[in-house]
Amino acid sequence: MSKLWQKETQTERSVEKFTVGNDRDLDHQLAAFDVLGSLAHTRMLQEIGLLDSRDLEQIQAGLKQIFIEIQEGKFRIEDDVEDVHSQIELMLTRRIGDGGKKIHSGRSRNDQVLVDLKLFFRSEIQKLVRNTDILFTQLIVQSEEHKNKLLPGYTHLQIAMPSSFGLWFGAYAESLADDLELMLAAWNICNKNPLGSAAGYGSSFPLNRAMTTDLLGFDSLNYNVVYAQMGRGKTERILAQAMSSIAATLAKLAMDVCLYINQNFAFISFPDELTTGSSIMPHKKNPDVFELIRARCNKIQALPNEIALIISNLPSGYHRDLQLLKENLFPTFRSLNECLEMTGFMLQSIRIKEDILKDEKYAYLFSVDAVNEEVLKGLPFREAYQKIGLAIEKGEFKALGSVKHIHEGSIGNLCNEQITSAFKQLLKKYNFEKVDQALEALIR
Repeated sequence: MSKLWQKETQTERSVEKFTVGNDRDLDHQLAAFDVLGSLAHTRMLQEIGLLDSRDLEQIQAGLKQIFIEIQEGKFRIEDDVEDVHSQIELMLTRRIGDGGKKIHSGRSRNDQVLVDLKLFFRSEIQKLVRNTDILFTQLIVQSEEHKNKLLPGYTHLQIAMPSSFGLWFGAYAESLADDLELMLAAWNICNKNPLGSAAGYGSSFPLNRAMTTDLLGFDSLNYNVVYAQMGRGKTERILAQAMSSIAATLAKLAMDVCLYINQNFAFISFPDELTTGSSIMPHKKNPDVFELIRARCNKIQALPNEIALIISNLPSGYHRDLQLLKENLFPTFRSLNECLEMTGFMLQSIRIKEDILKDEKYAYLFSVDAVNEEVLKGLPFREAYQKIGLAIEKGEFKALGSVKHIHEGSIGNLCNEQITSAFKQLLKKYNFEKVDQALEALIR
């Protein structure tokens, strides 16, 4: 098997298979980013005198062609090649000759993997943020559309106070906004350049790390070379925590849907083609999509702990344990994006029941409003509470049937405009355009 680190001794086949694991399959997702890292690294090598202009021209042209092939789905890691890094260097060397063997000067596979992962994580965060933005916008639109439709609010799963579909949809929109605050922290950590840290202890070459930082669109460096390597695992854990936060919002929304579609609630429904049936019960309309969203997102919420346990008690420096982080993290990006997309797809067809609160069983929802009405008339709160409580006990309570909630964030004043404004300001902090422009310039 072709390896960047191969000398004369051959690794025993079973050891080789065990240590490589699933890396080759997962590495396909890093291929384009490995090329981007090499494009930046080799331009820097030429700038510090380790490559001549002719070598650089051939290397850049060769790498850009490989990048195109990756984008077109024509790239594969050969059976006897260890990983994506070896495959790309091997392909380049076959095409341009000895110049391809020079691209690894001044770096280790450790910092090569680190920069690949940072670039990959940035790309995946962009997708997650984009899909979260789409769902956020949809929730705000539906909040406004259904803001005058009331539904019961619950505490302890007991009927509590009046709520509205405007509040319900809007609550999950604002929750997503907070989730993206956490994702922004993950983005900022992923947006620091580890390239040039080599095996975790730097290089005797006069590397220009600021140059590769600019070329790859990073905001700054992981300055300390030891910390750059220590950041592997920590970066993944923080990113997993941000993904877990989005997942928690979706899981809670999915649980609400599963409750509200139940016949004992019957607040919402979906077209038959979006639900599933039973093999023996012809009346069943099961919310399988939301049950799977709930399960997938609960699984995602376990990810930070899985990562934390893999990296627990590792000393500084690189350890092969870190390889396993890919197996846990990489599939989660796809799963969470699918959950975001499917949630939006299903909510497009949601049907809202009208006049839910006219049902007599919801009369006590208005008890707090009735107490407040007495207070507004001048009765002390404790006396008003006792008066309404006594009326309930005697069966004499009459529901108001309407609400007068006007303060910020309540039924009559959703503050969706303010929530949306804050969300849009948050999106600007990601500064995706800077990254996109840098990478586009690198591959032109």
